[in-house]
Amino acid sequence: MGSITELATSAPGYSSLRPNTCAPLPEILRLNGYSTAQLGKCHEVPVWETGPTGPFDHWPHPGGGFEYFYGFIGGETNQWYPAIYEGTTPVEPWGTPDEGYHFMADLADKAIRWLHQQRSMAPDKPFFMYFAPGACHCPHHVPQEWIEKYKGKFDQGWDQVREETFARQKQLGVIPPECELTARPEEIPGWDETEERLRPVLARQMEVYAAFLEYADHHVGRVIDTLGDLDVLDDTLVYYIIGDNGASAEGTLIGTTNEMFIAEAPDLLTPDWMIDHIDELGTPTSYNHYAVGWAHAMDTPYQWTKQVASHWGGTRNGTIVRWPSRIKAKGEIRNQFHHVVDLAPTVLEATGLPFPTMVNGVLQEPLHGVSMAYSFDDAGAAERHQTQYFEMFCNRGIYHQGWTAVTKHQVPWVVTGPSAQLDDDVWELYDTTKDWSQAHDLAATMPDKLAKLKRLFEIEATKYNVLPLDPRKAERMNPDLAGRPSAVIGKTQLLFGGMRRLQENVFINIKDKSRSVTAEVEFPAADASGVIICQGGNTGGWSLYAHQGRLRYCYNVCGAAYFYVSADAPLPAGTHQVRMEFGYDGGGVGKGGTVTLYLDGTKIGEGRVDRTHPFAFSLDETADVGIDLGSPVSEDYGPTGNASTGTVTWVQIDIDEAAEDPDHTISADERFHLAMARQ
Repeated sequence: MGSITELATSAPGYSSLRPNTCAPLPEILRLNGYSTAQLGKCHEVPVWETGPTGPFDHWPHPGGGFEYFYGFIGGETNQWYPAIYEGTTPVEPWGTPDEGYHFMADLADKAIRWLHQQRSMAPDKPFFMYFAPGACHCPHHVPQEWIEKYKGKFDQGWDQVREETFARQKQLGVIPPECELTARPEEIPGWDETEERLRPVLARQMEVYAAFLEYADHHVGRVIDTLGDLDVLDDTLVYYIIGDNGASAEGTLIGTTNEMFIAEAPDLLTPDWMIDHIDELGTPTSYNHYAVGWAHAMDTPYQWTKQVASHWGGTRNGTIVRWPSRIKAKGEIRNQFHHVVDLAPTVLEATGLPFPTMVNGVLQEPLHGVSMAYSFDDAGAAERHQTQYFEMFCNRGIYHQGWTAVTKHQVPWVVTGPSAQLDDDVWELYDTTKDWSQAHDLAATMPDKLAKLKRLFEIEATKYNVLPLDPRKAERMNPDLAGRPSAVIGKTQLLFGGMRRLQENVFINIKDKSRSVTAEVEFPAADASGVIICQGGNTGGWSLYAHQGRLRYCYNVCGAAYFYVSADAPLPAGTHQVRMEFGYDGGGVGKGGTVTLYLDGTKIGEGRVDRTHPFAFSLDETADVGIDLGSPVSEDYGPTGNASTGTVTWVQIDIDEAAEDPDHTISADERFHLAMARQ
């Protein structure tokens, strides 16, 4: 799993396909009598397998070994309007934000319910739960009353917060007394270099994030308290891993109200835009992320951030381990090097289960990690995980027996455009046995040591399918450019009424090309309204719908630019074909086009869309027939009550030459020939 699923390619280490020679930990535990559940973020399902027909081999349930799954399968989800699955079935939130719904609280409720059921119905069975909230990943969504608690707490800016954090870390003893605070990279602006008029917005970004973190911690506490109420807390091994491979620097240098700006429309994200939308941060109308400077401060005392997998700021996470009935130590620090691949061996040793050589009849690869259990009662125990490679978007590094050789290839907040040559990357060398924060580069004085570690990286990279290195980012969001399988073959996709929650990668790719959308709808007698078909949400997307009795098309670019085209006349009652044709301007990605609306083949409206999304509309919004689930694409309707008042029988989407139709209708014969061609 060399990258997130949305960026999968055909390379073996980056295909996002877990081989059956690597059985998941929950499957091993389930086969040995454990109850298993996953709640929250999955992000392991290959994107072309996220549709309603699967296959489901790589889903948490049933393929991943979890008997119960409640959560989301993308990299993130809207906390106010989440795209939730229970098992493999999409389900909708129990309410709206106005009614008090928030996904973090819902997730904790479901975890508590599962624990109650497990202890009630199968108290003799041990259990394994993976609880992975969307917090505090983007979007930073949290109720307003939690945000208010942090008002003014970050007005001093990220540089001072970093120094204050560093002092607390030393006081708590989580870093050595001799540890140095690394210098801020020149690519990240200092607080004093930011525009003074923008600083209230920047401070609010961190207030929202801090509130989200506390809100998440509160609900994690509810789950932990439930274990206490059930009288199993002291006998339960709890791993609380805090972080997302370093704090995220994916929010641009000034932060953002919508994460999609960074790849889809960076020119629309300006200081003026941020100032005008300060009050929306954290609310259902925003999909916000903090500025890069805050990410760097949250990774104190290290250099860099998430995605920069070379340096500790992009890899290290604080971790708490609790198991009173078995661990004698209380409130102590452990500094042995360990990696996330060590969790499975630790759990297996804790349970007394050997690692199986065969699972479901398939010979297994040896475990890649080592158990941490040896360190639980011996702070001075010799380190057992001695070598570990790191790589992300060609930012790469190697750890070996206390030394690290690292190189940063690119920064996280630039996701389009040409990349530097790999041969031009500059490697650094650190002795982390003496230099905890990687503050002193020894590459110039110890070239032989650096050369040996660089060679070791090449060996490990070859062994674990890190090669070939691929520096592309946004381009890999588009399956046409990435080289991965597509769930939709050909230039036409036919959908039927009631089909909903289709992830972006199981929907025909309409971006950067001409297309048409044709639907057969039976309209009521008058005043037709509601969505016929849509894709995306308030982060970006498009919708074909009836509004005030007329056909209407909306194209939404990142929630910052809305383009509308309306019919000239009302929709008549009865069964009719409505059609939208989009003539793409061409000349590159993200260009505009001409929209023409038709009713039963007759032109009824025309207009322009000046720009479009080049790569993706969102990471969690979906395509829906007859309704717009999640956040709304158009400003003409809200998140609820937008279902079509007519009956949508079918919708056909065509791209490129398939979208060209001289009579602007799809006859029964044409649909028959299409169906036969797919036999």
